[in-house]
Amino acid sequence: MERRKYPLYFSFPALSVFLLFFIAPTLIGVYYSFTDWNVNADSIRFIGLDNYKALFGEPRLGKALSNTLIFAAAVTLLQNAVGLGLALLMNEAIRMRNLFRTIFFMPYVIAPIVIGYVFRAIYHPEHGIVNEALGWIGLGSLGQDWLNDPKWALFSIIATDIWRVAGFAMVVYLAGLQFIPKDLTESASIDGASYWRRFRHIVFPLLAASFTVNVLLSVIGSMKVFEMVMVLTDGGPGYTTEVFYTYIRSTFSMGQMGYSTAINLMLFVLVTVVGVPVLMALKKREVEM
Repeated sequence: MERRKYPLYFSFPALSVFLLFFIAPTLIGVYYSFTDWNVNADSIRFIGLDNYKALFGEPRLGKALSNTLIFAAAVTLLQNAVGLGLALLMNEAIRMRNLFRTIFFMPYVIAPIVIGYVFRAIYHPEHGIVNEALGWIGLGSLGQDWLNDPKWALFSIIATDIWRVAGFAMVVYLAGLQFIPKDLTESASIDGASYWRRFRHIVFPLLAASFTVNVLLSVIGSMKVFEMVMVLTDGGPGYTTEVFYTYIRSTFSMGQMGYSTAINLMLFVLVTVVGVPVLMALKKREVEM
């Protein structure tokens, strides 16, 4: 009995920090979401569900919700597709593959704010590399004001974030590929199975755990996007690229702390509602395979 209880003592410092800096502020935030806390109020009053009623009547929040879901779906799908493709390529015996792995992973360790400022220059309508490159290959007519055109702004942010995070997905898939016995793929190859059939029936099913990790982290991370949008467009033009966190930032900057906390809690519920079913479905797939 004592031997089983002894390791629990080591968890107390970590649990204390977790309770103090995460659980307690979260519970306090839940309370403040039901108050009229703002910079102009002399006192904080409990107002029940008034903040949430105001939320559901706010058109700007509806736009932020749709943009967040579109961004999350696009980034999750394309990050995993690109990351898996890079992992399969980098798992082959090619020259300098370790160097290429480092290059592809490097954007992920750079701060999103730094990447945002770099891509603001890249997307510049007159001097940016994208429009310049299109001009060099004779497609100058396709040049756009990528960050100020409502049709292209959200697409440009999505493309930038995929460039940033695809390397992380690649590393996770590469780790999974290392545990796939080469005997299986070699035997299938000897039996005449094509590359696609080997991938479909052997490689991809055995990557189920890596797929679960990547998809879940992609969904949660992309639904909480902030820095990239703030630096590239700050939710503009208009509110065409508004996401939850840029809307929360704008309401906090206006001193509406109670209302902002209610939005933050709504985002937490949204991430949970989306993330838990995704996790359960992917875990079920792992068991079935």
